[in-house]
Amino acid sequence: MNRSRDVFVVANSTDELGGVTGWMHRTAQLFQEAGHRVHTIGIHAAERKMALPDPPGYPVTALYPAHPPTPWAPKGVRDRFRIPARRAEAGRVARKRQAVEQLSEIFRGARPGGVVIVSQVWAMEWVGEADTGGLRVIGMSHESYDYSRASHRYRWIKNHYPPLDRWLVLTEEDADKWAGDGMNNVGFMPNALAALPELPSPRREKSVASIGRLTDQKGIDMLLDTWALVAPQRPDWRLDVYGTGEDEAELKAQCTGLGLDSSVGWRGRTDDVPGALAGSSVFVQSSRGEGFPLALLEAMASGVPCAAFDCAPGVREIVRDGEDGLLAPAGDIGALADRLLRLTGNPRMRDAMGDRARTNVQRFSEAEIMSRWEELFAFLER
Repeated sequence: MNRSRDVFVVANSTDELGGVTGWMHRTAQLFQEAGHRVHTIGIHAAERKMALPDPPGYPVTALYPAHPPTPWAPKGVRDRFRIPARRAEAGRVARKRQAVEQLSEIFRGARPGGVVIVSQVWAMEWVGEADTGGLRVIGMSHESYDYSRASHRYRWIKNHYPPLDRWLVLTEEDADKWAGDGMNNVGFMPNALAALPELPSPRREKSVASIGRLTDQKGIDMLLDTWALVAPQRPDWRLDVYGTGEDEAELKAQCTGLGLDSSVGWRGRTDDVPGALAGSSVFVQSSRGEGFPLALLEAMASGVPCAAFDCAPGVREIVRDGEDGLLAPAGDIGALADRLLRLTGNPRMRDAMGDRARTNVQRFSEAEIMSRWEELFAFLER
């Protein structure tokens, strides 16, 4: 029998709309069901909120009521005499000290064998300054090595993550890249499939679904350019875009400019992903970068075949190209249009790939992934 532990899951936010938040709360529920005492902690409360489990069944704490201000540093001699800015910076530093102490107090209540899981890189700034004595600290990234390498997060990871007890990424391929980059504490832990719907999608609706935030990373602008190539050849099909985000107005303007308003439905945010997928026959993912995308797992669990950009190891770990879905080279709009034309034009292919997807994706079941977490906890305690 697995030992009961105190498990703290720390993220940028506990209620921000997005896949990492969904992962956080589902993982917390699974830890609790396994007998652990769980506390989820966000650095700040989010502006664009996700519906949380009701009731969550475990403490949910935000250290700040809103996103904390960014640090200020004088850029020249004249800047040094900006009294209001200096006072604001002193206030930021004092407030951060309070937040770190609050986090330390939470951690000090842990029983021996407690674990802190930091699911996002930015949140590590506060955990790194908190008192984690007696706890094992696990850092995570939910994006690919290449995506981190191209961002400011790479330097932060290299500077702050080597001393952690374990640094987890989502695929073995990415773990190998980090190990080759000098990270000796790296391992990998895939995301778990949240649920297998009782029934797969009937795949009768002539709908291609996209589910994700309307942000640059998700590449909805590239999807619209792709759909502009598909729509003239599939006039009886529609693209249903589920999600909200800061690029929404710009994307809708792009849609209108491409003449796609009659074949694109902007469905907004949905808390019923299985229901959205049940009304779809094909799923498309057009991201510029990903980690281990839950939306792909959910689509495959619903028996919906996927066309996706091969933008990260996690994507090709989930989708077996030509067997249970179709991959296109990252950013290649013409190739993604080709994959969508093949899936929308061939019902036998859709059904065969959808059925295989529903079977194959079960290798990422919650039971399998939780077993791997328990093995890691036991190993770190040795």
